[in-house]
Amino acid sequence: MRYLKLRVEYDGTEFVGWQKQANGRSVQEEISRVLEEVLREPVNLIGAGRTDAGVHARGQMAGLRVSSTLGVGSILAALNGLLPEDITIHSVEEAPDGFHARYHARERYYRYFITLRPGAIGRQYEWYVKYDLNIELLNEVASRIVGEHDFESFCKYAADVKHYHCTIYQSAWTESPGKLVYEIRGNRFLHGMVRALVGTMVDVGRGFLPVSAFSEILEAKDRRKAAMAAPPHGLFLEEVLY
Repeated sequence: MRYLKLRVEYDGTEFVGWQKQANGRSVQEEISRVLEEVLREPVNLIGAGRTDAGVHARGQMAGLRVSSTLGVGSILAALNGLLPEDITIHSVEEAPDGFHARYHARERYYRYFITLRPGAIGRQYEWYVKYDLNIELLNEVASRIVGEHDFESFCKYAADVKHYHCTIYQSAWTESPGKLVYEIRGNRFLHGMVRALVGTMVDVGRGFLPVSAFSEILEAKDRRKAAMAAPPHGLFLEEVLY
């Protein structure tokens, strides 16, 4: 048996998410279907992160174990020849024995894109926010989550996790004319965590919540205290490191 590692890019607009579901089209199911056709064997494809419906990825990683002896170059070419246009496989590599795309990942990197100007083109890749946002306030609250914290207040209810602790290595906003980008790196992320953080930070940045309220929400360990999640289409999984 061999272990393989795939680097995947996808436009999440028309997917119910990464995870295979009964109610629609998933990235995992599309890739698995083509892999089984190419390799001529059943596969169990595991992703590094279970992105929600509408969330995009430029650097999703996935792993599987196969018995096929087909070369990685041939697998890569076949996948990109047969997959739909909203999925691209950037690499197929041999992985160490026992490789697990989710549990062996040591760092994940997300970016969230906001536009302050309405527009018709590209609207499925950024969130249009009609309020003026104070970049200094955004970075003040973003800096407060660097380090290890309990993020239960920013996790969807009934999440299947043993604990809510995550270590955040980077959390910062940058701006350019009419645009804001939030970057966050951490060892793990909870279900809906980045979107809940962005939604709550935006409430601070537009003056709806004071900076002190953000720390109180973090310490409350109660999802009801945080703001509504930012919409999924502004979020990109950029990179997973092992």
